[in-house]
Amino acid sequence: MSQTKPYRVSHLDALEAESIFVMREVMAEFERPVLLFSGGKDSIVMLRLAEKAFAPARIPFPVMHVDTGHNFAEVLEYRDSRVATLGLNLVVASVQEAIDTGLVRELPDGTRNRIQTPVLLAAVEKYRFDALFGGARRDEEKARAKERMFSFRDEFGQWDPKNQRPELWGLYNGKHHPGESIRVFPLSNWTELDIWHYIAKEQVPLPSIYYAHDREVVERNGMFYAVNEFIKLRDGETSEVRKVRYRTVGDASQTAAVLSEADTVDKVIDEVAATRITERGATRGDDKVSEAAMEDRKREGYF
Repeated sequence: MSQTKPYRVSHLDALEAESIFVMREVMAEFERPVLLFSGGKDSIVMLRLAEKAFAPARIPFPVMHVDTGHNFAEVLEYRDSRVATLGLNLVVASVQEAIDTGLVRELPDGTRNRIQTPVLLAAVEKYRFDALFGGARRDEEKARAKERMFSFRDEFGQWDPKNQRPELWGLYNGKHHPGESIRVFPLSNWTELDIWHYIAKEQVPLPSIYYAHDREVVERNGMFYAVNEFIKLRDGETSEVRKVRYRTVGDASQTAAVLSEADTVDKVIDEVAATRITERGATRGDDKVSEAAMEDRKREGYF
C-alpha cells in the first residue's frame, strides 16, 4: 500500500497565507480600510497580496500615498502605472499642499519625512479611514519589532507601545471607537529576504531603482545620496557616478543608495542574504536622528 506523502507548506506560502488572512479579517471587521502605497517594494508586495486575497474581485479598498513632493521619478511613474493597471482609487495626501495651506511648516533643513505625520492624520480624518494597511516589517527596526500586527491608534493617531493588545492564536482585536483607528501590518513576520524571494516567485515588477544602475551620488556619513533637485552639493563636496541600487524607497532627500552590482532579482537575493545591516539602518538618514527616532515618530502617529 502506497503511503500518502505528508502535506507541507513552504515558508513563503505560510507567510502569504497569514498576510491574506489578516487582509480578509480587516475587510470583515472594518468599514473604511485603505492601503498605504508608496511604490516601494513592501507596499508593492502588499498590493499583490491584496490582489490574491480578493480575486477574482477587484481590490475592495482605495490606496493612499502620503506624497512628500520629494520623490524619485521612477517610483511615481510605477505608482501611477500600477494603480491604472489594477483600476484602483488613489488618494494622494500632499505634504506640499499642507505647507501651502499652513497645516505644517517646512523644516529648516528642507526634509519632509517628519512633517508627513500631520498630513497622514489629516487624510485619515478627512476620509474617515478606520484601518490602514502598512508595509512595515519587524526585521526593519527595533520600534517596529515590538509593534503588533493590529496596532491600535487613539483619536489623535498616536501609538502607545506600553498599551498593546495581545494577539494569541492568530486572533486580532479590531474594536475601536469613532475617531480611533488601527494600523495593520500584514508583512510583520516577513524579512527583506522573504520579500525578494516572493518578488521572484510571483514575478512582481518593481521600479528600476531597486536594481543596480549608474547614478551621480555624493557620500555623506558613509551613505551615498543621489545628487538631484532635493540634494545639492555642499561646500567641499564632490560627486561621482557610481553603480548603485536602492534597498528601500522613501523621501528622496533622506534615502541613500548602496553600492551594488545586483541588476537582477537573483543577484539582489544573493546580496541581501549576505548583508548584516537592515535596509533602513543602511540607507535611511531620518532614522539616524536619534536612537529612538522611529519610535518617537510612531508615537506621534507615523506609519
